[in-house]
Amino acid sequence: MLNLIRPESIVSSIQSAWPKRGAGFQVSWRSISQPWGVFLGAVFLVSVPVFFQAPLVRIWPELSLVFTINWFIISFLLLRNPKTHVWGDLLLGFTWSWLAGSVYWGWLRWEPLWHLPVEAIGVPFAIWYLSRGQGKIGHWFYLGSLFGTAVTDGYFYLMDLIPNWRQLMQVDASLALPIFQNALEKISTPWGGLWAIEFVAILLAVGLAGLQSDRLHWRAFSGAVLSTILVDSLFLVAAMFA
Repeated sequence: MLNLIRPESIVSSIQSAWPKRGAGFQVSWRSISQPWGVFLGAVFLVSVPVFFQAPLVRIWPELSLVFTINWFIISFLLLRNPKTHVWGDLLLGFTWSWLAGSVYWGWLRWEPLWHLPVEAIGVPFAIWYLSRGQGKIGHWFYLGSLFGTAVTDGYFYLMDLIPNWRQLMQVDASLALPIFQNALEKISTPWGGLWAIEFVAILLAVGLAGLQSDRLHWRAFSGAVLSTILVDSLFLVAAMFA
């Protein structure tokens, strides 16, 4: 199945979807294709699908992986149409995040050390397209999402939450409460609070910097980065009430 989404097959099928450099196209959906529309689209793609994919990938990881192909096909179709090109571009970047989530949370979630490397599975695609001036919106969205993931994982390592992560992935849900409580004790300290503030400040600084530009790819990047704060906060609240 993964052979269907190899770099060479995707590159050959998508490259023609982008207009040649210097060739313009008209976007008729101006009301939603402007910078704030792309920003909100990025926020949605980071914040909402994760709550659908999380249970799906634990129960039917193969189905979640198949959805990657569906996202790819939809993004390709949107890219072919000048009226929806922006959204096809954004959805293509989201496809790499979905693919990584399907692979890691479906089969490798028991080992946190693999999380960031697997999440970076789309980096070669991003480098290839960005070096050619193509797919800026989607691939900067993907890189923003990856940056947010790296910051979150960094906090887990600093707070020694990796052992809790491993335990949660190995026990039945009915036995997870003591593990959650132990993790909350680790972060409910002055040291944990200080580092949380530092990491939130980093995300805010990077995310708000992207908002200084009206370019669509920077708005997509900014939306992905700032959404990390929202998603992490929601998971924290869920852990507190688990």
